[in-house]
Amino acid sequence: MGATASALAGCTEESPTPSRPSASTSPVATSPPTSAPTPSPTATLIGDGSTQDTGPQPNQPSPQRLGPGEAPPQFVVMSWDGAGSAQLFTRFRGLAHELNGAMTFFLSGIYTLPERKRSFYRPPRHPVGASSLGFLSDRAVHGAIEQVGLAWREGHEIGTHFNGHFCGPGGVSDWSPDDWDSEIDQAVAMVSQWRTNTGFTDLPPLPFDYAKELIGGRTPCLEGQANLLKAKRVRQWRYDSSGTGIQIWPSKFRNGLWNLPMQQIPFPGHSFEVLAMDYNMMFNQSRTPSGGDASKRPTWYKQARDAYLAGFRRAYTGNRAPLIIGNHFERWNGGIYMDAVTDAVREMAQHDSVRFVSFRQLVEWLDVQTPAVLARLRTLPVGHKPAGGWAEFLGAV
Repeated sequence: MGATASALAGCTEESPTPSRPSASTSPVATSPPTSAPTPSPTATLIGDGSTQDTGPQPNQPSPQRLGPGEAPPQFVVMSWDGAGSAQLFTRFRGLAHELNGAMTFFLSGIYTLPERKRSFYRPPRHPVGASSLGFLSDRAVHGAIEQVGLAWREGHEIGTHFNGHFCGPGGVSDWSPDDWDSEIDQAVAMVSQWRTNTGFTDLPPLPFDYAKELIGGRTPCLEGQANLLKAKRVRQWRYDSSGTGIQIWPSKFRNGLWNLPMQQIPFPGHSFEVLAMDYNMMFNQSRTPSGGDASKRPTWYKQARDAYLAGFRRAYTGNRAPLIIGNHFERWNGGIYMDAVTDAVREMAQHDSVRFVSFRQLVEWLDVQTPAVLARLRTLPVGHKPAGGWAEFLGAV
């Protein structure tokens, strides 16, 4: 993976503490609500009332099986690791509404746990209350919890980025399957017991049972996937996005989960490819989040934007493999990467048959396709379209 190999998705979540119109078949997004809707009479409070099972999630389109010879849509999955800043949560919920689509927010569980309650977290192989991310203030946690509820009501997926974000030596790459089970259980407990842990009484329950809602995640720094996939809790999931790969149609792991890795895409001006992730672009440009030459930021912004667009065009005009983008709520190098991905997806939205979906929606679509169609799609190499066109390529499958 060239120059990306030494810095795979290392990240730190921005802390608020001290601190397309698309095709008509796209998911339907609603305007960000200004207040929480009245709970359904059939909703079931869970545990301490922090969460409430309100039934099926709104704005989830029914996935359709491809017809004979029909070209697949161009799926674009935008995902966010950490997802703690209320301000940035609001920004990208708004972008999703503009795109008439959905996103996946990989929530770090400790962003629902105030710093004063950090001892509630017992990370595997680390001291009680330890975290590489730090903890948020009460005010920041309040904002994060509110945003998670709003996002779910609008049709977005709430996945997991786990909790303490321990990378490198002594980090998650050394964890056992049992360690991962503990980390997952704690992530679910933090989200499901935020009312007890925070004491907040002015927020409505989160409108979902996280133990049921959680169907996938992404590990810190893309490390530790091998033992994660052996964890008991993961057997209930449907996908994992902790690996790296290329722009081809997805397949499944041996345990039945969909393998939806971060993808290598063209990096303008270089002979190597870069992961479709803000951190990796930043690392290859400035090595540090803010230590580079500020005068180069306009050039770096354009390079990042054009990288996303190059990956999109290669898929859209080629094998139509889903484009997977993984970013962070971070203002690295003055926020140029958030601006770059925003402008890139707005341009993608001008093309026909483009759908902005969450990982959940993508796997729902994959699961309704016939095995023969998926196997046929996987024969297409990166950037290659069917020689005889889609009608011929999928017409007899």
